[in-house]
Amino acid sequence: MPVVTLPDGSRRSYDEPMTVAAIAADIGPGLAKATLAGRVDGRLVDAAFPIEHDAQLEIVTTKDEAALELIRHDAAHVMAQAVQELYPGTQVTIGPAIDNGFYYDFAREQPFTPEDLRKIEARMQEIVKRDLPIQREVWSREQAMRTFADMGETYKVEIIDEIIPAGEELSVYRQGEWFDVCRGPHLPSTGKLPKAFKLMSVAGAYWRGDSRNPMLQRIYGTAWRNKEELKAYLHRLEEAEKRDHRKLGRAMHLFHTQEEAPGMVFWHDKGWRIYLQIQDYIRDKLRAHGYQEVHTPTVIDRSLWEKSGHWEKFHDDMFTTESEKRTFAIKPMNCPAHVQIYNQGLKSYRELPLRLAEFGSCHRNEPSGTLHGLMRVRGFVQDDAHIFCSEAQILGEVSAFIDLLFEVYRDFGFDDVIIKLSTRPPQRVGDDALWDRAEKALEDALDHKQLEWQLQPGEGAFYGPKVEFSLKDCLERVWQLGTIQLDFSMPQRLGATYIAEDGSKQVPVMLHRAILGSLERFIGILIEHYAGALPTWLAADQAVVMNITDNQAEYARKVEESLKNQGVRVKSDLRNEKIGFKIREHTLQRVPYLLVVGDREAESNTVAVRTRSGKDLGSLSLPALSEGLSQEIASRGRTVLES
Repeated sequence: MPVVTLPDGSRRSYDEPMTVAAIAADIGPGLAKATLAGRVDGRLVDAAFPIEHDAQLEIVTTKDEAALELIRHDAAHVMAQAVQELYPGTQVTIGPAIDNGFYYDFAREQPFTPEDLRKIEARMQEIVKRDLPIQREVWSREQAMRTFADMGETYKVEIIDEIIPAGEELSVYRQGEWFDVCRGPHLPSTGKLPKAFKLMSVAGAYWRGDSRNPMLQRIYGTAWRNKEELKAYLHRLEEAEKRDHRKLGRAMHLFHTQEEAPGMVFWHDKGWRIYLQIQDYIRDKLRAHGYQEVHTPTVIDRSLWEKSGHWEKFHDDMFTTESEKRTFAIKPMNCPAHVQIYNQGLKSYRELPLRLAEFGSCHRNEPSGTLHGLMRVRGFVQDDAHIFCSEAQILGEVSAFIDLLFEVYRDFGFDDVIIKLSTRPPQRVGDDALWDRAEKALEDALDHKQLEWQLQPGEGAFYGPKVEFSLKDCLERVWQLGTIQLDFSMPQRLGATYIAEDGSKQVPVMLHRAILGSLERFIGILIEHYAGALPTWLAADQAVVMNITDNQAEYARKVEESLKNQGVRVKSDLRNEKIGFKIREHTLQRVPYLLVVGDREAESNTVAVRTRSGKDLGSLSLPALSEGLSQEIASRGRTVLES
């Protein structure tokens, strides 16, 4: 009979199998009322799940993060029930929980309107009030196909037919008269669903994500553990809308995109200055850490991509062209080209590690519907590098990369870094013994740095495991940026070798690594994180000198020239406009420092300094201003002029 071990280490023994809900009731009535589900030996299960053997048990309540997935999944089911009650004949297809919410895809001839969403949301509230028990049933494949076919649910029949083998059973979750095929788990009843949900939008979605299939209607919603979390999330959405990098990019004259070049960026002067500043910063860091910068062709023969394994895996996402009866690919990544540089000349173990870096221009044929400003593009540049080393050097190289990555992120103002180790995917190259060594090497490196990390089983690249580094921005959004991937396979496939200390010929290990990832995407993240008000060291224009009347024009130019000589990116605004107008305009352009000169400043060789936030710093002498700005820029904003 089962012995249940609770998170505090206490144990409870039972004479017969017990459900999670029954054990919660045995512990106390308060916990029984709060129970939403359980985690048995690490697996999330229904509250009605019977524990028949010795197990570790954690009772899940609304206080737990794990409750969010349950809440969002149940909200999807409640929404689907509401839709079918309000609009009979609508077919339901797939409805998962996703980050921050949920969605369901519906087949319905008439488009959903904003008024429909309000009605559906109101009906969802009614279904929650009904407190319908949610019960799991087990059906045979044949029963499920017959039942849903009789209901006219053709999409559901197709799903069952494709994913459930003949003769097998499947789970169905029922709430009142409504039911759907689902693996679960779910809440005990609809009444357990917090009324902290909201329907957000409707979008088109092809059935199974294939443009050859019918277009369905996808309703998105968000759901949280309480109304305070919902309110905070909606506030973050409002802030995100204000910070949209596409709007700020246009307003600040940084960049634009247009239909004639989908997924490509037109950089304007100010935006390109920011771009080059970031590129130069990374370039300096790479030189200091022993990297050689290289540059490789953008168009490469198909044969190399076949040898590397990319053609078979990614050729549908590659742009291709033909010349003289040869097929070429516009490179989607840089790694095979870097191996070609490595292969020039015989290498000795004394030359390892060899670190090759490139601001590699890459192109990928992303679906047009996924393109989004700088965040999802077809043409981009990676701060890419590949390290060729021996197996014994992996720990040191991964550790050094992690140090560099954290150093860079801190300089850009990011301290909250999430680390995940992604292991072998189902489709991969190389034998399991090789993958065992590769995964162990990355795990050892993370543990050596004493870092907290999460495991992502099956999420590695096809050629090797990887560590992913994600940042949290000011709105708590998570952005996956950096990565280091360990590859035993590609060097071997492409003929890379070195002469070991014992004279034998060996294949080097290849570490694929990036810190920022796509420079375009990183700049988009920066714009939204800082709402366009980039730190002074990154700003396109760090200061602007403004005269009050024409009498100070010559002095304003003198101030500009003096600051330029100190390396400050500064310009003058000598237009015949009121000073208030000039200040307002440059504030909207997020220029960090607004320098005003009138007769008094010209006579005393000073400058009246204002910040873009409206703070008046008073008058400063030119030497004091130059020194303060230089310190702020050199310290990456850790020391600021106004302090």
